[in-house]
Amino acid sequence: MVKMSKIGNTPIQLPSGTTIAVTNGLAVVKGPKGELQFSIPENIKIQISDSEVILKRANEERQTLAFHGLTRSILANHVQGVNEGYQKTLKLVGTGYRVAAKGSGLSVTVGYSHPVEIEPAVGVQLRAVGNDTIVVEGIDKQLVGQTAANIRAIRPPEAYKGKGIRYQDEVVRTKPGKTSIG
Repeated sequence: MVKMSKIGNTPIQLPSGTTIAVTNGLAVVKGPKGELQFSIPENIKIQISDSEVILKRANEERQTLAFHGLTRSILANHVQGVNEGYQKTLKLVGTGYRVAAKGSGLSVTVGYSHPVEIEPAVGVQLRAVGNDTIVVEGIDKQLVGQTAANIRAIRPPEAYKGKGIRYQDEVVRTKPGKTSIG
């Protein structure tokens, strides 16, 4: 029985100016914003035509089935990254919480006895917008998301007042505090 893969069998559309080259199991995606590399699992084959990329699997083993969709998703994210890039926005919520640019990184004051210094990873840019917003930008989706998660982990939103660093679209559900009974 041949198992279908909705994600793995979906073709990846290549915008103009974007190329994918595969050599020795390494896919190199080049676009207007830069270049990303990805190691292709050995049982996954890539067919490249003019404007789309299709991934095929060599066998129906469980591990190959799992890698089929994963590889397609990562390649699609790389294609989007080198064309449009990725961005995550974080908000600082709390009295006295602020962010300031410091060299290539940021200085974040979030209620500790000292400001926390953040240096960006290679391939990621950090910007302070106003004094309460941090923008993380880059072409690698995983790296942008991980950098944003690391910044949020400095002071995650707490459950009673909602103070902390949160994603811009994140909704923090607050708990009721102690109340006096009758």
